[in-house]
Amino acid sequence: MVENVYRGTKEYALVYAELITAARYRGMVTYQEVAKLIGFPLEGNLMGSRIGQLLGEISEDEVNKGRPMLSAIVINTTGTPGPGFFALAKQLVKLKDGDDEKKFWRSELEAVHETWKVVLK
Repeated sequence: MVENVYRGTKEYALVYAELITAARYRGMVTYQEVAKLIGFPLEGNLMGSRIGQLLGEISEDEVNKGRPMLSAIVINTTGTPGPGFFALAKQLVKLKDGDDEKKFWRSELEAVHETWKVVLK
C-alpha cells in the first residue's frame, strides 16, 4: 500500500482532475506540468519523489476502484513514464518481473484513455 501523504489534499484533487481531463482527450501530461500545477519544484530529486508519491496514491486509488493506473499518462522528457511507474505497477501486482515494461505501459495507457474517453451523444 502506498503511504497516505496527499489523499484529501487540494494537490491531490488538482492533479487528479488534470489527469482525467487529459485522459478524456487521449492526451498526456509531463511530470513538469504536474509540478507546475501544484507548485512543486520543476526538477530534481525532490520534484521526483513528491510527484511520485502523489501519482502513486492516485494510481493505487484507481486500481482499487477497478480502473487502470491513471499515472500512465504522465511522462518525462523522453516520452515515457519514470521508473517509479513500473515499480508501483509491480507493487500493485499489475506487472510481473520479466514482463515487457514498454508493452505494459502502452496497454495501461490505452486502458486509461478508453476508461476516460469522451463519449459524444
